[in-house]
Amino acid sequence: MAIRLGCIADDFTGATDLANNLVRAGMRVVQLIDVAPAGTAQPDDADAVVIALKSRTTPAADAVAASLRALEWLRSAGAEQIYFKYCSTFDSTRAGNIGPVTEALMDALGTDFTIATPAFPDNGRTVFKGHLFVGDVLLSESGMRHHPLTPMTDPDLVSVLGAQTARPVGLIDHTVVAAGARAIRERMAELRTQGVGAAIVDAVSNDDLVRLGAAVKELPLVTAGSGLAIGLPANWGFEPSPAAARLPPPGGHQAVVSGSVSTATNGQVQEFLRGGRPAFSVDPLRIAAGDDVAAAALAFAAGHLDHGPVLVYSTEAPDAVKDVQGRLGAAKAGELVERTLARVAQGLVERGVRQLVVAGGETSGAVVQALGLTGLRIGPQIDPGVPWCAAALPGGDPLHITLKSGNFGGPDFFTASFAHLGQASA
Repeated sequence: MAIRLGCIADDFTGATDLANNLVRAGMRVVQLIDVAPAGTAQPDDADAVVIALKSRTTPAADAVAASLRALEWLRSAGAEQIYFKYCSTFDSTRAGNIGPVTEALMDALGTDFTIATPAFPDNGRTVFKGHLFVGDVLLSESGMRHHPLTPMTDPDLVSVLGAQTARPVGLIDHTVVAAGARAIRERMAELRTQGVGAAIVDAVSNDDLVRLGAAVKELPLVTAGSGLAIGLPANWGFEPSPAAARLPPPGGHQAVVSGSVSTATNGQVQEFLRGGRPAFSVDPLRIAAGDDVAAAALAFAAGHLDHGPVLVYSTEAPDAVKDVQGRLGAAKAGELVERTLARVAQGLVERGVRQLVVAGGETSGAVVQALGLTGLRIGPQIDPGVPWCAAALPGGDPLHITLKSGNFGGPDFFTASFAHLGQASA
């Protein structure tokens, strides 16, 4: 069976975020970890396939090559439309990778126009007059201005994307979006005659995204955060259905591995600690000094796994992160933490953890690769943008895992996620 929608996500948490919204709208979704090896059978029970890459912060040429490889696989599987998914905070370096990947996909698909919107109102990400808001503040005033790898200091998305592309970038503003799908299509046609190659689209509500979804039905390529996913499945006649999110019942121990430095995840770590639950802090300076921090974390966890979830985290406030980066360098500090947390996740699974929460995009990518996971079946939503997933470990055992973007989830996410999984499987 040919898939309807083929998706390319630039990190692992973003991939599950996108897949979650497609499942909520009634599509059966399989998420692949990178492109499936040659000879791998295509999913025969999926309406959409999301290929998760780790390309958000790689060199632009590498991100383009990986995205084109994913595109080739999706087209061979019969995908009728391609969806390039990036973060709802549109974060990237000044050189990319959103712009370069978008243009490479356009060239490969032979299309001269696409749209771009990171809007996800359910998580407080809205676009108005081309400017991105996080909650009630502009992107440049949010915690993203402190991001260690992709700090965002310009909320004007026309400007941000325009600096990354050779094609002119235009705007479809909210007055057009509010007028409906026909008005959006007319504005797209107008921009195309002006030579515009990509248009930022305003969206301040889910209704805006539904209107936009209907308007872009005929575009070979759409680019967006995960929000637009709520407006696309209806183009193929899909409707919300609980069956699309069904997973096998969970078992085993519970654990959380957190490497995100976002404001939201910092709050979630503090909430977990305030509850008096067992937690182990990973110190990058100790790792750099040669201490086997992963072994210490696993020894700590072993004494607590029988009594409920255990947290292993490297999350710190922005000032502490800057101090560590100043001593070690940003790239080295991130690499040390990712590698250590990936080893911790491996050890936790070896010790019987079968319900695992991972916080942070880079951390999620490292953990998934370390565990040897090749695909995920997308299940029920925990919080907007964050679903539980099921995967088969290399030995065949089932693992329930959630890959949480650092910016997502309520304060009690770490504990509430396990309760939610139990209720959804009851």
